[in-house]
Amino acid sequence: MKNIPLAALIGLSFTGLYFFIAIFAPFIAPYGMADIVGDVWEPSSAEHWLGTDNIGRDLLSRMIYGGRTTIFIATAGTILSFVTGSILGFAAAVIGGWVDQMMSRFVDLIMSIPSLIFALVVLSVMPVTVPVLIIVMGFLDSTRVFRLARAVAVDINVMDYVEAAKLRGEGRIWVIFREILPNALSPLVAEMGLRFIFMVLFVSTLSFLGLGVQPPEADWGGIVKENKDGIVYGIGAALYPAVAIATLAISVNLVADWVLNRTTSLKGGRG
Repeated sequence: MKNIPLAALIGLSFTGLYFFIAIFAPFIAPYGMADIVGDVWEPSSAEHWLGTDNIGRDLLSRMIYGGRTTIFIATAGTILSFVTGSILGFAAAVIGGWVDQMMSRFVDLIMSIPSLIFALVVLSVMPVTVPVLIIVMGFLDSTRVFRLARAVAVDINVMDYVEAAKLRGEGRIWVIFREILPNALSPLVAEMGLRFIFMVLFVSTLSFLGLGVQPPEADWGGIVKENKDGIVYGIGAALYPAVAIATLAISVNLVADWVLNRTTSLKGGRG
C-alpha cells in the first residue's frame, strides 16, 4: 500500500466502493428499487437520506440500484468490446493483406457514423433490453479498440521475438496470445479505463433520451431524466447521479493511469 500513489489510492478507494455497493445493492439499499415510500420530492431526512424522487421513491435506494445497473452494463459492454476488438485487431495485424484491408475499411465505415446516432437508430427498431444494450454498445465501442489493438500489434509484429516465433513454426494463435498480447497490455489497460467511462456515459445518455434502461428499472441516466424538472424548483435530486458519474469517471481514470505507469515500467520486450 505504501508504494501506491495518493491519487491512485483515492481512485482505488472510490472505484472499489462503487463496485462493492453495486454487487451488494439488495443488502445495502434501505428500500426496494420501485417502492413508493413518501411524497414527491421530499427533502433529506433520517428516513430518506437523499430525499425522495418525482413519484415518492427513496432516492438513495434508486441511486444504489441505478449504480448497480449502470456499472453492470458498462462493465459487460467494455469486456465485450475489448475481447472482440482486440482479438480482431491483433488478427488483422498478423494476417495482413486483403483480410486486414477489409476489416479496417469496415471499421472505418462504422466509425464514420456517430455512435449515439447509430445506437438510437438500432434501438428504435429493436426491443430495448439489457442484453441488447450491452451488445449494441459493445459492438460500437469495439471499433475503437480494434483501431488501437491493430496499431499496437502492427509495431509488435515486426519485432525480433515475434519473427523468431514465426520461424520456429508457431501458429497465428500462438503469436497473437503469447507474443503480441502480453506486450500490448499497457495501452490496452489504459484504454480500458477510458472505454469503461465512455460506456457509463453512453448508457446514461441513452437512458436520458428514453432508449436505455427502461422504467421501473433504475440507472443513473434514467434518474436524471426522471427528476430533471425538479431543478426548476431548486430540488437537486437530478444532481446526485451526475455527481456519482463524475466521481466514478475520475476514480477509474486515476486507477487506469496508475496501472499504465506500473505496466510500462515493468514491461520489457521479449528478445
